Parts: sequence; structure tokens; C-alpha cells
Amino acid sequence: MKLHRRQFLYLAGAATAPAALARGARAEAYPARAVRVIVPVAPGGALDIIARLISQWLSQRLGQPFVIENRPGAGTNVGVEAGVRATPDGYTLLLIPQSVTTNATLYKDLSFNFIRDIVPIAMISSLPLVMEINPTVPAKTVAEFVAYAKANPGKISMASGGSGSASHVGGELFKMMTGIDMVHVPYRGGAPALADLIAGQVQVMFSPLPESIGAIKAGTVRALAVTTAARSPRLPGVPTVAETVAGFEASTWQGIGAPKGTPADIVDKLNKEINAALANPQVNAHLVDFGGVPDPMSSADFEKLVVVETEKWAKVIQSANITLQGQ
Repeated sequence: MKLHRRQFLYLAGAATAPAALARGARAEAYPARAVRVIVPVAPGGALDIIARLISQWLSQRLGQPFVIENRPGAGTNVGVEAGVRATPDGYTLLLIPQSVTTNATLYKDLSFNFIRDIVPIAMISSLPLVMEINPTVPAKTVAEFVAYAKANPGKISMASGGSGSASHVGGELFKMMTGIDMVHVPYRGGAPALADLIAGQVQVMFSPLPESIGAIKAGTVRALAVTTAARSPRLPGVPTVAETVAGFEASTWQGIGAPKGTPADIVDKLNKEINAALANPQVNAHLVDFGGVPDPMSSADFEKLVVVETEKWAKVIQSANITLQGQ
């Protein structure tokens, strides 16, 4: 039987339409069920709170539950590995902590390569560290502190939330860029370190803003500067370290990622929705109130940030000879 050209085109179009419709349905259907969001820290901390804020937004916008699964342990490596090993179908996401950029160098036996194995989907926000001192230290500015430290080499104790923590590597970067000598005193977390800073047992700390905002407002510690490139909306009168030490930047941050191989259309959809959240006045206000600076960017730009930060902190860790017990 012969087919006229018009009949052939009609039948060919009819044959391909179901496949096209199926592809469109798959793209439009995501998510068709609940999505798991692995958070590599215990409930209640800054990362957990931010993850829940973004997950609630995604649940409301996309019509399916985005369920938090806390997987703490090994400096966030337990949860990160769970994210890496998950099926790359868009139904397991990972709250990416800034620690992935330091852990790549600190841990010698990781069974994954974060840059290779994860697709960064979207940045959420940056959280400044605050360079803060005990009020008995005779310095009101970063420049005065540097001068004081140079006049008293090895006599200033710098607290941190633990070896290799953001507060530690941020302080080591400051030492490298200013040429000062301070004694590092690691603690088991930021709270006991801050308590000893207030008590005068140590003199300086680079503390995450959410942990120290109360002490700063109460005047029990003196904030000299924030470590982000721009001033913090929560402390607009406090300068950045970079205003004195050009090029200094040592913020913590968090974002959302997925296992390598996650379909590009899902990555694009989630990037669009998370960036929409950051533009929403209520979500934006929550992040700022918490001490963060919303930082929307493309998936490609977020990936570049992870690579640059990993290289940056590797140099600091190696130069300062930072090691973890048992490594």
C-alpha cells in the first residue's frame, strides 16, 4: 500500500509524539515522590536549620516532601559519602558543607573524591567568621591587633572549634597573610572555645557568626572584623578583614548537591527553585537574620567555587602542617 506524503508525515508525527510526550512528562513529573536531603551534621546546628529552611521551600514549590536525613560523623564525611553513593535520580540530595573543601586534604583515606563524585546544584549562603578578641587585648582594629601580635610573638593563643575546622584554617590563613605568630588551641567545638575566649583563657578566635553574635552584642568579646568579602548585614558597623589585609576571605558556606550522573534537567530545575528561594524576601530575611549572606549562582559557578576553595585550603593546610589525630 502506498502512502501519500501528507499521510506519511501525519503517521510519522503520530509515532514520535508518544515518545516526546513521555520525555516531557518525565521532566514535568519531577519530583513524583518524596526527596531525601542528607544533612551531614546533627540536628539543631546552623547547617541543619538552613537545610530545613530550603527543604520547606522546595516542598511547597514542587509539591512533594523534601525530607531531612541527618547523617553526622567523621567531620561530615559520613553524610557526604552517603550522598556520593546514592542513586543519581534526583531523589537523594546532599546539603554540601564548606568542610568538603578542607576534608579533601585533611583526610588521607577518603573513599570518594568530592569534586569528581558530586554535582553541585546551587549555593545557598555564606556565613562569615568573626575575628573576635577578649576585651582585655589592647586592640580596637585589625591593624592594631597585628601590631600587638608582632610585638608579642608566640604569646597570643588562638582558639578554634577543633583542628581543621573553619575557625582553625581561617585563623591559619590570617597568620600566613600577616606574618604573625600565634599558638593554636583546639577545642571540641565552638561553644567551649568561645567560653574560654570570654573567660580570657585565650585571646582571639575566628568564630562563625551564629555562634558568637550573642557574645558580641553582650560585649563579652570584641569583634574586630568579619571574614567575608563584604560586610555582614548583622554587623554592618564591623569592617571586613580584607579592608586591612587585602584579599583575605575565609567564609563558611553551604549549598545543595546530588550524586554525579543526576539528570541535567533535574539539576537545572532545582537550581532555579533554590535561587528563587534566595530571592524570596521571607527566606532571604531568615538567612540574613541567622547571619548568612544569600549567594545565588548557577550550578557551573558553584562547581567552580568548590574547586577553587579546595585548592585554596589545601595550600593553607599543607603550609600550616595541619593534621588530624590518627591521620
